[in-house]
Amino acid sequence: MAMNMFRSVILGAPASGKGTISSRIVNKFQLDHISSGDKLRLQIKNKTAIGNEVSKYTSTGKFVPDDIMIKFIMNEINNARGPWLLDGFPRTRSQCEALWTQQPLDLAINLVVPFEVIIDRVKNRWVHLPSGRVYNIDFNAPKVAGKDDVTGEALTQREDDKPEVVQRRLEDYQMKTQPVIDFFREKGILEDFEGRTSDEIWPKVLECLIRHIPIQLTSQQNV
Repeated sequence: MAMNMFRSVILGAPASGKGTISSRIVNKFQLDHISSGDKLRLQIKNKTAIGNEVSKYTSTGKFVPDDIMIKFIMNEINNARGPWLLDGFPRTRSQCEALWTQQPLDLAINLVVPFEVIIDRVKNRWVHLPSGRVYNIDFNAPKVAGKDDVTGEALTQREDDKPEVVQRRLEDYQMKTQPVIDFFREKGILEDFEGRTSDEIWPKVLECLIRHIPIQLTSQQNV
């Protein structure tokens, strides 16, 4: 397989470590990271035509219709400089089918982290809201409990990080994402990566990617 034809997607529940694993993949293999959330937020911030259209839905908490998302992501894919990793798309079976028709994937990476691990991880997460700095009592604790390292201001816990809210989000994710997982499994490209931490999962993902794109063994990037 030519490296410039490599097409992939990463799936994972909220707080499963998808951001960490994605950044390691992108750094190691020099893939274009096409994050639907990041791309849409940029469009909204810049008040582009697509951004204004999308904000009509996101501002009221509604899902962006499939046809708008498909057109938007296909445009992003066409602008990619080489191999790419999709993140946050597709989220429905119809999006999967549209993507597969135009850009059949080589690999779907599915991060499988036990829900109880995610809930424990998130409930210990505290944020300095003005700056966005995030702390975790387990592995990235503030120097002074409950205070931001830089300003000394109070840290808060996001409403979305409370255990009962996280549990509902995880159950919602599982229900909505199962058709996407099933689609890629049926196509024979889904790889499950189980673990409790990103450091445990990463070597498995790395080994799989090296099998798929061995040309990148020449990369001198360290992750």
